[in-house]
Amino acid sequence: MADYHFVYKDLEGASTQWDDIQRKLGNLPAKPPAFKPPSFTPAEYEASVPKDKSWIDDKTEQDLEDLEDDPDLDDDRFLEEYRKKRLSELREAAKVARFGSVVPISGSDFVREVSQAPPDVWVVVILYKEGIAECGLLMQCLEDLATKYPATKFVKIISTDCIPNYPDRNLPTLLVYNSGAVKANHVGLRGFGRRCTPEGVALVLCQSDPVLNDGQSVNGRSREAVIEGVRKRFIEKVVTQHEDNDDGYSSD
Repeated sequence: MADYHFVYKDLEGASTQWDDIQRKLGNLPAKPPAFKPPSFTPAEYEASVPKDKSWIDDKTEQDLEDLEDDPDLDDDRFLEEYRKKRLSELREAAKVARFGSVVPISGSDFVREVSQAPPDVWVVVILYKEGIAECGLLMQCLEDLATKYPATKFVKIISTDCIPNYPDRNLPTLLVYNSGAVKANHVGLRGFGRRCTPEGVALVLCQSDPVLNDGQSVNGRSREAVIEGVRKRFIEKVVTQHEDNDDGYSSD
């Protein structure tokens, strides 16, 4: 007589006592966990969000334009004035933040791209040659800074295209221009610190002038904030490297 085993499955797919025994013996795979639907979190209604300065700060330029006829702002003179101020800042920032990369130029481009740049634009020029390791290292730092400070213009030019017979021993060379004049020059990597990091290069560039501009605002206080941020990131980088070195020594 055949031995039949009838297996009953409940609505959740839970197994019978027979299945549990078979799992203990290793004859069946482990029972999958019971399905639990994700907890529901209701979305926050826009109308319930407090309308204050932070609410305005979170808006995009288009959002702020759409709020022009908002009845709540019509009744709040402060918020309406702050909306206009914030909208103006975003529009100015969009005009200023127009670079964002290290652009290659030739000798014939130099006057137009560097000497004739607008007076509100700082231009950082790297003289380099391919195949020189120090040039590659500084170039990586500048590419990082160019993305962080898109209102500062970064360009690169082969050294002898810029200055005929310029000696390779002086490479890389960094020139800082503003209003058609050289404001600073840095020959080689020695002035950027032993490791030559983006933070170290940024600190050197901002030692005497507000060369770096993130494009977020155009007033003097914001430039001071950029310089202070550069200093802060440089210090944090140095501290992190010091801690990493300590960890390396302790692991020996």
